[in-house]
Amino acid sequence: MKKIIYKLFLNVVFLFLYAPIFILMINSFNNSKSRAVWGGFTFRWYEALVKNHAILQAAENTLIIALVSSLIAAILGTIACVGLVNSRKFFQNFLINLNNIPIINPEIVVGISSMIFFVIIYKLTGFLKPGLTTLIISHSTFCAPYVFLSVLPKIKQITPQIPEAAQDLGCTPFKAFYKVLLPEIMPGIITGIMMSFTMSIDDFTISYFTSGSVQTLPLAIYSMTRKSISPEINALSTIFFFTVLLMLVIINLINDDIEWI
Repeated sequence: MKKIIYKLFLNVVFLFLYAPIFILMINSFNNSKSRAVWGGFTFRWYEALVKNHAILQAAENTLIIALVSSLIAAILGTIACVGLVNSRKFFQNFLINLNNIPIINPEIVVGISSMIFFVIIYKLTGFLKPGLTTLIISHSTFCAPYVFLSVLPKIKQITPQIPEAAQDLGCTPFKAFYKVLLPEIMPGIITGIMMSFTMSIDDFTISYFTSGSVQTLPLAIYSMTRKSISPEINALSTIFFFTVLLMLVIINLINDDIEWI
């Protein structure tokens, strides 16, 4: 009886989670602007989305920010992990706790503090005017802790004596990292990049406070909903959903390959 209740409860939870998404996806192919009336199957909203230059520009900005910030976050997170394993136990615990603060910290606090920081720097130096550069910096610092958490378990699985043995055999510290350590932690780095990419695409709060005049897709969607809810939003949200779903599938495949090896 308990199993039946648990399964029923689980199905109800999944229904509330995914039913709105499925309705949105169905309406993205609805020829009628009314969400309560089915007007026939159509791709007109996807065609209108492609012809919307503002959306295309926002999509280009979003992809550039996501790609660049995820790569920077991967470098920062990997360097932090390498420095962590070569540090004392007290500093390791301190760094891990310090890394967790941006994750549990509300995004609105990060967004407001980043905005104030960039505004102060811009007024004092004339550099870092809120725009594409500040978005990349804020997204990189926001995503780096997630790369750190992805790489950390992989780097802890490596025997510390292996890179040292490579240096004893004639490798420089950089070559030992590149030839020995990097291939072992690469799956964690790729997972971190994928997570950073999806989180950067999805971010609204931090982007809202640090974007200046630059539009990203979440900001463009917000602007569209303030005026009127166009069926183009259904098409755009459907593309978003499948993009994130694809990223999750790739991450799971990478993890499955690691377990198989």
